[in-house]
Amino acid sequence: MSEIVDGPTDPASVIATMTEFHSGLRIGHMLSAVAELGVADHLAGGPLTVDELAARTDTHADSLYRVLRALASKGVFTEVSPRTFGLTPLADTLRTDSERSMRDVFRLQGKPFMRDAYGAIEHTIRTGEPAFEHVNGTTLFEYLAARPDMTALFSRAMGNGARQVQRAAVAAYDFGGIQRLVDVGGAHGHLIAMILDRYPEMRAVLFDQPHVVSGAGKFLESTGHASRIEAVGGSYFESVPAGGDAYVLSHVLHQLNDDEALVVLGNIRNAMAPGAKLLIIDPILPEGDTPHPGKFMDITMLALTRGRDRTEQELRDLLGKVGLRLVETVGLTAPSSIAVVKEASPA
Repeated sequence: MSEIVDGPTDPASVIATMTEFHSGLRIGHMLSAVAELGVADHLAGGPLTVDELAARTDTHADSLYRVLRALASKGVFTEVSPRTFGLTPLADTLRTDSERSMRDVFRLQGKPFMRDAYGAIEHTIRTGEPAFEHVNGTTLFEYLAARPDMTALFSRAMGNGARQVQRAAVAAYDFGGIQRLVDVGGAHGHLIAMILDRYPEMRAVLFDQPHVVSGAGKFLESTGHASRIEAVGGSYFESVPAGGDAYVLSHVLHQLNDDEALVVLGNIRNAMAPGAKLLIIDPILPEGDTPHPGKFMDITMLALTRGRDRTEQELRDLLGKVGLRLVETVGLTAPSSIAVVKEASPA
């Protein structure tokens, strides 16, 4: 008999739990499909029959019904009467214009170039190489750079993430007193727009690759903050804009391996004036078996990039190599924490 160290031992519970895990793959695919079809958008005005939804989405009515029935059993949509569905709070996140929208996150995960990478994670486990590169023949960001439509979707999906996953982290930290905030790798500016909403005296620099920031104009205009945001194109592997009294690196560091991260952190340190600080917004992983959403975000990094999510000690060690020190961590148990970083004190 094998030695079981810990966990449930009741056979029925074990099988039920593993069956639920097995269903997760199908649930993810179904959510991506209904997000792509815009089903939730069509239900914004109230419940509709499956036949009406099928006509609006150009789909097969009975197949659509079976998918919605399965999702409704998990609380995503609700069957308000036979073959008629309405929104639930979970389904509302699939609407395009919901304040909590995650529609583009699910649309992105359903694209073959992403979906197939996750499906090839065995390659990563065996070789240590990103499954994305194995499947697509290039890195994630090189792939996106050659496909403006997918770059736009990726940036919107990251914006969804900034609004949802990072909202708690932003609310937990006092950005007061910062006059010029430089968002390094800020995509289309969703995060700094969220911050500027709270701090009307602050100005910001949005810094990302030229082909990314060139697509930010429409969103920045829609925020009402365009006059307070300077968009700058460049590579954080070469340099970052100087003159900020605070720099923010949000969900960027975990996309990088340690060597790449040291280059970026070193460039930021070189740009920081005395007294400036760096705010790293990333999952910070607890040790051991402690549950944390970042442990699954780390699998995204494993499959798609050469980066990784880090523990607090791993982050501290990384910072120390470029003359930076971790001052405090805000929201350590949150999906994304804020690590407050300053220049290391002279020896």
